[in-house]
Amino acid sequence: MERKIYHIVVETIIIILSIIFICSSTVYAHCDTLDGPVVTAARKALERGNVKLVLIWVQKKDEAEIIKAFEKTLEVRKLNSEAKELADMYFFETLVRVHRTGEGESYTGIKPAGYDLGPAIPAADKALETGKTEPLIKLLHDTIIDGVNKTITKAVSLKNYKENDVEAGREYIEAYVTFIHYVEGLYDAAKYPASGDHTESEETSGHTH
Repeated sequence: MERKIYHIVVETIIIILSIIFICSSTVYAHCDTLDGPVVTAARKALERGNVKLVLIWVQKKDEAEIIKAFEKTLEVRKLNSEAKELADMYFFETLVRVHRTGEGESYTGIKPAGYDLGPAIPAADKALETGKTEPLIKLLHDTIIDGVNKTITKAVSLKNYKENDVEAGREYIEAYVTFIHYVEGLYDAAKYPASGDHTESEETSGHTH
């Protein structure tokens, strides 16, 4: 029975991962950094002269714009090293902007390499690279368990307030709403399939019914 529950938990975590960690407003920096996957693909495409290596990052309707920018970049980067650097950055900016726009997200510029992504995204990338999911699953499992325990513990500690103590009641309601929305957010993430146009949800703490 414990093994069955473990597998259910693992499957749930993987579903949550697929939704939360796709390039979206919650992880915009991953797609918008100089060492992120989009720019990395752009560097490879320019070095190989193969625009198809980046077309996977944009929608079909945007292919023409990217191909045009790619061809311009290849021409300009032949001039000299300074022109090459400027042309490459122009292409990076264009590709990331079009990629973000295609997701229905705003573009705020490319972030520098080494941008702090927190522990989850590097762990997800590492799992994809190595095919080993255990460290990633443990990170997600521990984080979820910790989050549930902390939010419910606070709500339980405030539940038995005196009925005429309005301020204490409000404090409990705030903790209650935080806990319920946290659990609801986890459940919804596990229930619905991932989508490339996923936007930031509203299940974060502090929201009220």
